[in-house]
Amino acid sequence: MHALDGLAFDIAAGQRVGFLGPNGAGKTTTLKILSGLLHPSSGEVTVAGFRPQARAPAFLKTITLVMGQKQQLLWDLPPAETYAMNRALYDIPRKEADARLGSLVELLDIGDLINKPTRQLSLGERMKCELVAALLHGPKVLFLDEPTIGLDIAMQARIRQFIRDYNEAHGATVLLTSHYMEDVAALCPRVIVIDKGHLIYDGELKELVHRIRPDKRITIRVSTPADPEVLARLPNLVSHTDNQLVLSVPLPRVNEVVRDALASLAAIDLTVEDPPLEEVMRELFASHQQKRQPA
Repeated sequence: MHALDGLAFDIAAGQRVGFLGPNGAGKTTTLKILSGLLHPSSGEVTVAGFRPQARAPAFLKTITLVMGQKQQLLWDLPPAETYAMNRALYDIPRKEADARLGSLVELLDIGDLINKPTRQLSLGERMKCELVAALLHGPKVLFLDEPTIGLDIAMQARIRQFIRDYNEAHGATVLLTSHYMEDVAALCPRVIVIDKGHLIYDGELKELVHRIRPDKRITIRVSTPADPEVLARLPNLVSHTDNQLVLSVPLPRVNEVVRDALASLAAIDLTVEDPPLEEVMRELFASHQQKRQPA
């Protein structure tokens, strides 16, 4: 059995691409091949014009690999010591390194953290310091494997904004894997989806959502509980409480349903959104598994 089988894709410079799949799909294996840590048994791989497995110094200065479950910071020393070591390893001129470090520290607001021992930092603080270490050499290609894992919602949002800012400021290419669909929805207009080493989708995220789940999710907040007779008339009621109702509605009926709901409910707020990306991905994987079942 192959970890990856016939997987092929191209990513243009400056794109932010989500790389998705269930556990065991081959995502981390792919990132390790792209960064040169694993060598493919067959096929061709190039990143920014380099063959990753050659691990040429110029290639290593072009990329970075951030893995949310691993760290490069020295545990008993402050992050500043790791930054000094990376400056030497990448042979970055001191003036350039100091300027980039100052910019990254300011963007992530960690000026009061980089001189504390790493072991005294919280998970979120360490992740921000890890990003600085990974970006100190100014890479143009970012491989990000679960960069927000274990972080609270506020910190996840901060890291996502930082990644977007870095991408836009430097024209960097980003390939992101994450089980947090908020990361993908916020950062990645395009997604590549694999399952058991096979490519099952490569294209716009919005197109995937509309193809798998063409309905819209209408959420209505109410000031008083809905009458049971009104509830019975509402189409495709996904869930309801005394304060909120959620409907799944085909796109052509959205205007009609919204009009009727506002006329019959004590609505104080209403939103119309695409279905949750988690549901879309579950249906995509289930559909792919069914296709692979022997007739």
